[in-house]
Amino acid sequence: MFRKVLVANRGEIALRIVRTCAEMDVCTVAIHSTVDADRLSVQYADQALCIGNAPAAESYLNMETVVSAALCTECDAVHPGFGFLSENADFAQMCEDAGLTFIGPSPRAIRMLGDKAAARALVAECGVPVVPGSQGIVCDVDTARRAADQVGYPVLIKASAGGGGRGMRRADDAEGLVAAFDTARSEALACFGDDAVYVEKLIEHPRHVEIQILADSFGHVVHLGERECSIQRNNQKLVEESPSPALDDSMRSAMGAAAVRIAQSAGYTGAGTVEFVVAGSCFYFIEMNARIQVEHPVTEMRCGLDLVREQLCIAAGLPLRFEQDDIALRGHAIECRIIAEDPRNNFRPSPGSVGFLHFPGGNGVRVDSDLYAGSTVSPFYDSMIAKVIVCAPTRLEAVRKMRRALEETVVEGVSTNLDLALLIMFNGDFLKGSYHTGFIGQNLGQLLDFDDVVCRLDSEEAVR
Repeated sequence: MFRKVLVANRGEIALRIVRTCAEMDVCTVAIHSTVDADRLSVQYADQALCIGNAPAAESYLNMETVVSAALCTECDAVHPGFGFLSENADFAQMCEDAGLTFIGPSPRAIRMLGDKAAARALVAECGVPVVPGSQGIVCDVDTARRAADQVGYPVLIKASAGGGGRGMRRADDAEGLVAAFDTARSEALACFGDDAVYVEKLIEHPRHVEIQILADSFGHVVHLGERECSIQRNNQKLVEESPSPALDDSMRSAMGAAAVRIAQSAGYTGAGTVEFVVAGSCFYFIEMNARIQVEHPVTEMRCGLDLVREQLCIAAGLPLRFEQDDIALRGHAIECRIIAEDPRNNFRPSPGSVGFLHFPGGNGVRVDSDLYAGSTVSPFYDSMIAKVIVCAPTRLEAVRKMRRALEETVVEGVSTNLDLALLIMFNGDFLKGSYHTGFIGQNLGQLLDFDDVVCRLDSEEAVR
């Protein structure tokens, strides 16, 4: 096992990694920017090192500085968490070249899967259905228009190097395609340093379902069930749950087998997530995230595994300790992301200083956050400040537990989406499991104006 790990991230995922390493008797070094010196991960790690100014490009995204920090503190491995450099193949290669273990997949696998157009081709070769679209990258508007005409509007122009909903624009007709193409390329270049895009048929109102996998360096791959991630705003997930209300056992098994097949074909190692859209009885591959996901606690609550621990063990060259038949998924888990933003003002970020703070507790309730009273929500980084996760024997019990947990949560000093998350837990369509990726867009006005929860028992009856 590793002796010392550099945590190349911030916020709750950095704290999450520090805690797991401490339980494994692995020392940690937390890097931080000038505005993050007071984060809990910095305080709890064995060592801490400031690596630059607040803008991520001057600190967390500065690959040379991050690798130098690992070397000068005598680390033998680097954990990138999610976001920042976690899916950067050049960074993974730089770590390898410096004699550091990158806790994640190989640079080759990251490149293969990080190029969304190349990943589509790989998956199609595996016999897994992909959303209809262009054959690889489209270099100009005319090529994009021909691809869109072939699959039919509406379409999405998507960044090949993208993720997190960035570098993605909808086009409903040929006229709108021009603006969507230019905007998607510009945003892709700004966010990922790569303006390559491709065209994909927009499947309207699908479910967004993903499969968690673990793969060791001996060719063993298992999946840990699915997560339903359809409740989103601006292509960013807000609520995740497992199991998905949309899947029957046959589709669940087929999607799990497809995810394992994709990981094996890519020579993948570590924790990863294969994402699909589901329309009726059909599912289509959209992308694979070569890292741990924000919503990984939903899976952990059901399977009883620590995915960060598994990442460390796999990166250290250890085989998986279990086979597919050993995975036991129990109960129903839900995660709500608590974000410092104003849902009434187009989800505008709300940085500032946190005043009184209280998080819920109790059996089956987990909170992942590095927030505390007096800490600061910085305008320089992602505005997610906490994740509230619950698990219970049934979906209805999990919903009720989440309601209670959200009602107990208090965050003063910044605006949050707490009220919106709570009201989603009372929404009739959510309770029935009858929702899709357009849920927030279609219901936002009703949710924000819903001052009193009515017909509570009638709504609950639908999910008994």
